[in-house]
Amino acid sequence: MRILLIKPKARLRSVLGLQAFQLMEPLELGYLAAAVGPEYETSILDLRLTAWPRLALLHRLRGFRPDLVGITGYSHEASIVKQIAQITRRYLPSARIVVGGHHATVDPRDYRIEAIDAIVRGEGCEPFKQVVDSIAAGRSLEGIPQVLAPNGTWSDDEETNWPLFPDPATLPLPRRDLWDTRHYRSIWTAEKLPRWHPLFPRVAMVRTSWGCRMKCSFCIVPHLCGGLHQPRPVASVVEEIASLDAEHVYFSDDENFIDEDFAWKLADALAARGVKKRFFAWTRATTVNRSPELLRRWREIGLDAAFLGFEFPTNAELKRSAKGGSVAANERALDHLRSMGIAVHAAFMVQPEYGTAEFNRLGDYVRGLPPLQCSFTVCTPSPGTPDYEAIRPRIWVDNPHDIHDCMHPLTPTELPLKEFVHNFAEQSHTALEKVPMRVNRHLASPTQMARTAWASRQYHEGLKAIYKDYPRHLWEDE
Repeated sequence: MRILLIKPKARLRSVLGLQAFQLMEPLELGYLAAAVGPEYETSILDLRLTAWPRLALLHRLRGFRPDLVGITGYSHEASIVKQIAQITRRYLPSARIVVGGHHATVDPRDYRIEAIDAIVRGEGCEPFKQVVDSIAAGRSLEGIPQVLAPNGTWSDDEETNWPLFPDPATLPLPRRDLWDTRHYRSIWTAEKLPRWHPLFPRVAMVRTSWGCRMKCSFCIVPHLCGGLHQPRPVASVVEEIASLDAEHVYFSDDENFIDEDFAWKLADALAARGVKKRFFAWTRATTVNRSPELLRRWREIGLDAAFLGFEFPTNAELKRSAKGGSVAANERALDHLRSMGIAVHAAFMVQPEYGTAEFNRLGDYVRGLPPLQCSFTVCTPSPGTPDYEAIRPRIWVDNPHDIHDCMHPLTPTELPLKEFVHNFAEQSHTALEKVPMRVNRHLASPTQMARTAWASRQYHEGLKAIYKDYPRHLWEDE
């Protein structure tokens, strides 16, 4: 049996602009390929790498002729996932089509269409393996845990209950041999890098754990994992990192250091193995402030930068989001990390209710910070969270999934939409001046500098065009 696994290409210019800075490996598909095993012929099609995704899809369907097609997607890609399924059904009527990923988990009903044979929810390795084996043996897909059949009957519990997370020790090593690792690169920031170090190095993505213990009201992760954080076995993570060709590793965990015992053991094991890599990790200000020596240890083994969710510039906003932190705590964490030589990527959110004063306040706050990399999103809670249920009556578009990329407001904005988008885009544009590599005048090749300038323009232009993704009546008369 031949299996084709597909990563869709986004249609939103905001997402495409972000991908000019960062295009990461299709790690989820690598896990699925590893889970089904070598007895099946598996191929991966990453449509993000193609200029003409529809033609690339038809070309692969024609040449490979898969018996089973698996498609993953986020909420903003859901319409594209359904289009891929429908194209595949028309071209290969006998092929079985399975969808999974974040959107399939939080809103499976949206995939209840004739072209889709099965919907896999949650961590997909074991359920997908059972789907593949059942199809190969000619068995029904009914009764497989975490799998819904669109032509079957769903109970409310099957759709609304979150799928259980499996033991992380069961996670296989992803099949990186199924893609060309040279395609996957990310802008790399640090307090200081060697002269002429590339600004866009090859980057491998590694997952060391899943889940989170925090209770941020806008985030789906605590609901999906039941408030638990579960790390993989240290030896497995070390083996994966040591085997990578790329020298730069981007951790995809929701919080890398929340389990301090695991983080210490992993750092010591990497050092004992003699692994020499550069790392980017996600953490929280509370973790940094509680255990600065842990971060210092990671700096010793190669941690260049850390992602911190600053979220808002005021304590009142942080309290409303149940973030569990404060502005002062964020700033202490920033000082701790910079004193160790670890650059900070600070993530901020804006609310649809922001007016000119709130945007100015955020801009002034960011300009007053020391050198750091910043990103900005619009507070758009995920389906399945209490915050999403609270805003549901006020959502102002018919299909909010199409614009759910955390950069499009889902509810009416206080400012006219065009003005809101302009202010939002300018936050990111102004923040580029704060990047440590720019402040420190890092020397890079002309090609790398040109790529950085091009990526900056693509990203800014994508943000400025956000309003065009809405129905015209919401902005054309402004």
